[in-house]
Amino acid sequence: MKIVVTGAMGHIGSRLVRQIPTVFSDSEIFMIDSMLTQRYPSLFNLPENARYRFFEDDVVTMDLDSVIKGADAVVHLAAITDAAGSFDKKEQVEENNYNATTRIADACVRVGSPLIHLSSTSVYGTQDDVVDEECSKEELQPQSPYAETKLKEETYLTELSDHQNFRYIICRFGTICGVSPGMRFHTAVNKFCWQAIMGQPLTIWKTALHQKRPYLTLDDAINAICFIMENNHFCNKIYNVLTDNKTVNDIVNSIKEKVDGVQIDYVESKIMNQLSYEVISQRFQDLGFHFGGSIHRSIVETIELLRQANQR
Repeated sequence: MKIVVTGAMGHIGSRLVRQIPTVFSDSEIFMIDSMLTQRYPSLFNLPENARYRFFEDDVVTMDLDSVIKGADAVVHLAAITDAAGSFDKKEQVEENNYNATTRIADACVRVGSPLIHLSSTSVYGTQDDVVDEECSKEELQPQSPYAETKLKEETYLTELSDHQNFRYIICRFGTICGVSPGMRFHTAVNKFCWQAIMGQPLTIWKTALHQKRPYLTLDDAINAICFIMENNHFCNKIYNVLTDNKTVNDIVNSIKEKVDGVQIDYVESKIMNQLSYEVISQRFQDLGFHFGGSIHRSIVETIELLRQANQR
């Protein structure tokens, strides 16, 4: 089985390329990454029961057809993913993320390969208590340039499939947490773990402490992607993929169980006008997938790996 992974050195990709061989033995895994974030250790100690090929290139400009041709699945992870930081680089996010997605999708159409596209639950930005994939367009109120671009990417894939023989699935992932060789610490849970271990106050948006948001463990994220490929679930639909809906206070309490003296610094943010809401993932569960991850366990694992870095 040939699988192409863009953004393969990132938080999700670096774990995915290691897990694929446990599901698909003797697979060919083509990894694409621009290496702008220089996460070279993501290539360390790759499993021996797969054939890997790495391409240091940019999906916006490279020859994609020759790499994707013959792929049984393309997993598109390459993106600038910092939603809060996207306000200061709106044009860059638009140019990179949207153009990368359209180029990948067009290449998949040309060579006949199915696509797993990662979107985000941040496209909701709603003020309703509960939302799912059937919500109206009016309920889709993305609150950041990153989320706006994700919604635009979804629209492109949907319209492309109306006119082309194109198979895809869109996964709206919750905020990722958990350990990987290429993990970063700019998203909420991982950032809070880092700050707590380093003796820094947790920087929390003033309105966010008791607002519910969707979170996704890396274990569930990887298992979901492999589940899609294993069961050929390229059904041209959108699915919410999340482990649980939690408040920021829930996350903070999990951290406080492992780290003493945690302080909070309430800060202003441009993403502060959303009310609390829960995202429903029943549609994806109805395919037969079971979410077995634990947000608390992911927090504990991250803290334990960092603990020796700052002994006080």
